Amino acid sequence: MIDRSLPTVVLLCHRECTIRSVLVRPPGQRVELLARQEDGVALHHLVWRLGPGWRVCSSAVLGGGIGPRAWILNAQVPGGYPRLDPDAHLAEIAAAEDLTGPGAALMTAADVTAYTVAADEGVTATVTSGLGVRGWAADPAAGTDGPPPPGTVNIVVTVPVALSDAALVNAVATATEAKVQALLDAGLDCSGTPTDAVCIAAPEPGPGAAAQPFAGPRSRWGSRLARAVHGAVLDGALRQP
Repeated sequence: MIDRSLPTVVLLCHRECTIRSVLVRPPGQRVELLARQEDGVALHHLVWRLGPGWRVCSSAVLGGGIGPRAWILNAQVPGGYPRLDPDAHLAEIAAAEDLTGPGAALMTAADVTAYTVAADEGVTATVTSGLGVRGWAADPAAGTDGPPPPGTVNIVVTVPVALSDAALVNAVATATEAKVQALLDAGLDCSGTPTDAVCIAAPEPGPGAAAQPFAGPRSRWGSRLARAVHGAVLDGALRQP
C-alpha cells in the first residue's frame, strides 16, 4: 500500500498533466516504487538512484547505449500509449523525481507494482512482466521502422563489480538467454515480447583496477546474473493470468 504520510511532489509535464509521486518503500531493496497521476490515470514507476561512479549498458528509450548513468527509471504508461515522444515523456517523469545527470529510462504497459526481484551472490535482477503480446524473435512477420509500443518485459540488473564494455554487452546477451530459459520453464511458447528491454548497471573501474572481461553464462559474474534474471523472470511469468 502507498504510505499517504509520505511527502507528495507535484510537477507539471508539457501536456499540463499532473505528475504526483508518492514513495512506497519496498523492504530491503535499492529500487524505489513510486506512484503518479497522469491525465487522471494512476500509474507507477521504479527508480534506481545509482549516484556517481556507475556505468549502464541498455536498450533504454532514453539514455540507451553504454556510458555513465546516475539513475535508472522504469515507467508504467497506459495501454495504447498515444504519445510519439517517449523520450521526452520519460525525461519529464525523471525531472519530477529530481533525477539529474545522465540516466537510462524504460517504459512498459505492464503493472509495475507487480515487479519481481531475484538476487544471486551480489547480483540483483528486477523485472516487470507483461506477456499478453508475445512470440518468437525469429518470426516471419515483417518488421517496422516506426516507434514500437511500450515494452512489456523490462529487466534491470545491478552487478557489484566493474565490467568492461565487451562484458557489459555480453551481460545483455546472458540476461536475454536467461529470460528465454525462464519463459520456457514457465511453460510459455515464446522467446519474449516484441519490445522487451534490458539495463545492466555496474560500477566504473576504480583507479588501477581492471574491469571484469567476461559476463557469459559460465563466467563467475555472468552465471550469477543469469540465475538472478532467470529467477525474477520466472517468478513474473508464473504470475501471469
